[in-house]
Amino acid sequence: MAVTVDKKADIVKTYQRAEGDTGSPEVQVALLTARINDLTPHFKANAKDHHSRRGLLKMVSRRRRLLDYLKRTNADSYRDLIAKLGLRK
Repeated sequence: MAVTVDKKADIVKTYQRAEGDTGSPEVQVALLTARINDLTPHFKANAKDHHSRRGLLKMVSRRRRLLDYLKRTNADSYRDLIAKLGLRK
């Protein structure tokens, strides 16, 4: 199941830096996390779906790169974001 328009708008509103901000690393990481979390039940039910798993791994890698960038440029924002999203247990 894809992230709905309403859910995506809520995520953008929650994590944006300023009004109309959709491209900041915080917003992008939050959207990728929502998509990754939506795919998790699919892979529990369809363990042999390797084509979709490749897309999931690409999303995880993109999120990792964005988080590395955010950590390098703004460590405080990085710590706040991973705490809000529940990453890095």
